[in-house]
Amino acid sequence: MSSFRELGVSERILKAIEELGFEQPMPVQEAVIPYLLEKGSGDVVALAQTGTGKTAAYGIPVIQQTDVDSSEAQFLILSPTRELCVQIASDLADFSHYIEGLHVIPMYGGSSIENQIRNFKRGAHVIVATPGRLIDLMERGVVSLDTIRTVILDEADEMLNMGFSEDLEKILSSVPVERKMLMFSATMSKEIQAISKKYLHDAREIVIGTRNEGAENVEHVYYMVHAKDKYLALKRIVDYYPSIYAIIFCRTRLETQEIADKLMQDGYNADSLHGDLSQAQRDLTMNKFRKHQLQLLVATDVAARGLDVDNLTHVINFGLPDDIENYTHRSGRTGRAGKKGVSISIVNLREKGKIRFIEKAIGKTFVQGTMPTGTQICEKQLYKVIDDLERIQVNEDQIEGFLPEIFRRLDWMDKNDIIKRIVTREFGRFVRYYQGAPELEEVTRRDADDEKRKKKDRHRAQKGYSRFFINIGKKDHVQPVHIIEMLNRNVAGRVDVGRIDLMQTFSFFECPEEYTEEILAGMNGVNYKGRQVSVEVAETRSADGEDAAPREKPSPHRENPSRGRTPLREEKPKKEKKSSREVKSYREEKPFVKEKAGRGSKSSGKTDRHSAQRAPQVQIAQDDDFWRDFENEDWHQFFRSDNGKPRRGAGRTEERASKRKEKNRKEKKVNGRKASRTVSKPSRKRR
Repeated sequence: MSSFRELGVSERILKAIEELGFEQPMPVQEAVIPYLLEKGSGDVVALAQTGTGKTAAYGIPVIQQTDVDSSEAQFLILSPTRELCVQIASDLADFSHYIEGLHVIPMYGGSSIENQIRNFKRGAHVIVATPGRLIDLMERGVVSLDTIRTVILDEADEMLNMGFSEDLEKILSSVPVERKMLMFSATMSKEIQAISKKYLHDAREIVIGTRNEGAENVEHVYYMVHAKDKYLALKRIVDYYPSIYAIIFCRTRLETQEIADKLMQDGYNADSLHGDLSQAQRDLTMNKFRKHQLQLLVATDVAARGLDVDNLTHVINFGLPDDIENYTHRSGRTGRAGKKGVSISIVNLREKGKIRFIEKAIGKTFVQGTMPTGTQICEKQLYKVIDDLERIQVNEDQIEGFLPEIFRRLDWMDKNDIIKRIVTREFGRFVRYYQGAPELEEVTRRDADDEKRKKKDRHRAQKGYSRFFINIGKKDHVQPVHIIEMLNRNVAGRVDVGRIDLMQTFSFFECPEEYTEEILAGMNGVNYKGRQVSVEVAETRSADGEDAAPREKPSPHRENPSRGRTPLREEKPKKEKKSSREVKSYREEKPFVKEKAGRGSKSSGKTDRHSAQRAPQVQIAQDDDFWRDFENEDWHQFFRSDNGKPRRGAGRTEERASKRKEKNRKEKKVNGRKASRTVSKPSRKRR
């Protein structure tokens, strides 16, 4: 391995990086630094895992090639987040500690733009900026990029994922055509390849390791729990590692704040980092975390992108990300600079498939962990207390004056009593919590199969019932009561209704098997708000409860044959559209009634064919606001008995409404009289 001196680094920079603890260059630095220091070197695309020293790989050549005698801006470094922008500027300032007159100016949102303008006008050789703030300063006429010689995109993949592609095009169109361009990223996504082809010319690709490979020194572990137990599992994992120093990644800002609040309420030394916080709050949180004043940092992917934190022991994924690149960046926060790290993922049954997908993408194997028990956690915490007591360094000079009084007050206790009390004070809360806490259920393969079976059973009719498909759904403003009413009006006799599932463009309902033919004959062709209804059997069950051979499943595209798909049934010839004058409104015509010749003779002797019927045991799969869209007249059917008379309570409701109207009418009449009297009084005084 070469040294920094052999790579061509100048003496002043060598002195600065040696004071920072740089001994030997990392592989990415060894490959990039000498190439960038060469005269006439071209564009570069460098791929390396996070924590491998990419900032120093381009930062050292930038500092060494800066012309301090010129006051013009020469280098532009773009960063996706504010935190990374501040971190890059701080690292470059450390590298240039012994180079007088070199100015590195960070420009990012969330801080005073006036201060940034003043600092820039004093002189800026290197600009480190986020795209949004840089464009703002360009539009104000403060910043000009005409003198930029090199543009560097750090975390380029995240910049594109955050939607900065248009901003990048605007910025890159403002720099000279002869400029050099460098791209640094941990992953090579399709977006990176596209921007590389568009803006880079004959770029040299430098890959350290394998493309999209996970960090070498990181162990990947996952815990399979039920979704409701994820937070309890997080607490157990944190308690099992007493010296943990970790970032907990969540998917959304809301979830990030909720988890951080819960941890703080439960006594953990934690805080949150996400985009809803002000820049001052984010800076304060990061300073506390870097100084180890915080043990746990709950963060989103964007907020924590590119953060360089030393000695991070764990990364905990409270929810797996959708993109492989995000997982790579998350796990890369730990195991940096040759140290070991652990990436822990807390997943439920639905996320198990993502584990296999990530394994294949990063070329690493995940180990399934066993959730620690309360006894194991208490043992770990007890040993932590004992180790802390052993490592305490006693300064006898400081406490010598207090010892006589301490010995006098503790004279009545022996050594064992004192030890017990110290341990109880430091360790008691874990014993009290886990002593009565139930152990978390371990999710096994059998549980996964049961979950799949339950999910499959949700689409099956109960024993003795048939499941029917109907081609109207939520988009047609249909409600379960409408389906029940259609059955009451068009099917003879009392038909029990089971489960009703409303989808967007179609629905399912369950009825006893013996009514299958009557339902198909009576419901097909019914008019619902100007639309022809189609009903089919979706699934049948045999007498012993086992699944029988299912019939053809109805397609959701059946209701719109014009999409080019072949319908399962022959389409009936479309009727000619009537003029607007001939079309009656839905309220004026009788809905859901199908006129058929000879239907009355078939059901002679039954007087309650078309009367509304109550359907017992109705199981409605519906959201909370399902009653919201009811019209007043839709309720009338529920207040009619089989003989057509109002049910108990309906008359009272109408009577109360009429009384209320009469009362309002009288009040308006009285108020009108009072108003007329008040108007006439002044006229009498004038007379």
